[in-house]
Order: sequence, then structure tokens, then C-alpha cells
Amino acid sequence: MYKKFAAHLLVIAFVIYLGAAVIAGLLALAGTIGFWLGFVVALVAAFLLQATLVKAVQDVRDGRADLSIGGTVSAALPYIWPVAGASILAGIGIAIGLFLLIVPGLFLITIWAVIVPVIVIERSDVLASFGRSRQLVRGRGWHVFGTLVLVYLIMLAVNIVLGLVFRALPHVLGSGLSAIISGTLISPFLALVVTLVYYRLSGSMVPAGVVPPGGYPQSQPGGSYGGYGQPPEGGGGYGQPPEGGGGHGQPPQGGGNGGYQPPPQDGER
Repeated sequence: MYKKFAAHLLVIAFVIYLGAAVIAGLLALAGTIGFWLGFVVALVAAFLLQATLVKAVQDVRDGRADLSIGGTVSAALPYIWPVAGASILAGIGIAIGLFLLIVPGLFLITIWAVIVPVIVIERSDVLASFGRSRQLVRGRGWHVFGTLVLVYLIMLAVNIVLGLVFRALPHVLGSGLSAIISGTLISPFLALVVTLVYYRLSGSMVPAGVVPPGGYPQSQPGGSYGGYGQPPEGGGGYGQPPEGGGGHGQPPQGGGNGGYQPPPQDGER
């Protein structure tokens, strides 16, 4: 998906990063106050980027980008403050956990891994997103933790390479370009991973461009957190559609194999 939608996702990240960098740079010319205002602008841009990229991944899961770049940003704007609030609270909690014994911090990183997709996709509020994320991750913590470790190792490697590439440039110019380019390359990848992990955990994972016969039944909003239904229990393994019948959002039964049924042919209607 990263390769297929690179042009769309990278442009979104680049535009937001570049716009924030230009505004922050201009504000910094005003002195200390301008510097801190620029820092706030960069922070808000980071929250906007998180929400926008999750919305972009949600958009392209059907195999095509239906929203323009401006449309994607506009669709993400209502979630910027909930994403900001949840990210700040999560950052504080994780920092305290890492400072105390490290392990509590890693635990919090894992159970809160999908709070941003929960907010953007399920329209959850700030506090409910923490409980919903933990609910989704429960029982699959090692899968999520291992995925996050791999992602951060990739991010570290890319940053090291870019740091070496821009080392020959003046420090200010090199660090600025490195930040914009690394953010542009890495942010969409991270958003793809986290958002697809969310969809897998919520039991509504469909590969991009693939529409199963009769469609894939999506969970409907509901439950104590106002979001998607519970992940399927039993059978099918991690992130697979539930087997058997009688469950929420399952396909009709019939044919004896318990699986999805193809749509009727013309002669069978």
C-alpha cells in the first residue's frame, strides 16, 4: 500500500511538514516569542498530520484514493483537537512509565497503539479512545508490540541514513531538510501500519483493491465506547474473519462450508 499510494501519501505529508516548517521559520525571526509560537505551530501540524494520514489510509483501503489532498485534510480537521489531547495525555503517561521502570512505558505504548485510528475512524472522544484501544489490543499485545518494534527500527535506520546524507550541508539547513524529508517518508508508513493494525484488530481487515463476493460486512458503531464491535473470538487466528454462524457482522450461512457465499448467477436469481 505504501508503494501503490506513495504519491498521494507522501504529498500530504510533505505539504503539511513544509508548511509548518516555513511558518515556524518565519516566526523564529521574531525572537524568543516567535520561536515558541513556531514550536506550537509545528506541534499542531504534527497532530493534523496524524489525523490526515489515518483518514487517507481509511480512504485508500478500497484500492483507490477517492479524496483529494485538500479533501483529506478537510475531513481530518474535526479530529485535530481530540487527537492532540489524546496524544499529549498518552505521551505524558508513556514518558512517566519509561522513566520509572521502562516496562510500564512499553506496556502503555502497546495498549495505546491505536488511539488515533480509534478517534478518527470511530469518532471516539479522547478518554474513550484509551479504553477502546486497550480493548482492541487485549489478547494480541505481543503481535502489536512486535510490529511497533519493527516499525521503530525501520524509522531509526532511515533517520541514520538521512543524517549521513545531509551531514555535508550546513547544520541548520541539513537538520531542517533531514527533518522534512524523514518526516515525509516515515509518517505515511507509520500511519499505514498503525491504521491497518487497527483494522485487523477490529476484525474489518480487507486488502486494498480486494472486494470479497457480496462485500465484507463491517462492524457497526455501538458498544460502550461508541465504536466498532468486538474483535472476533475463536477460529481464524489473528485478525481473520470469524468462522461459523450467529456472530455480529458475519455472512449468511449455507452451502455446508461455513464460509462466504458467492453472489447468485443470472440463472439462479
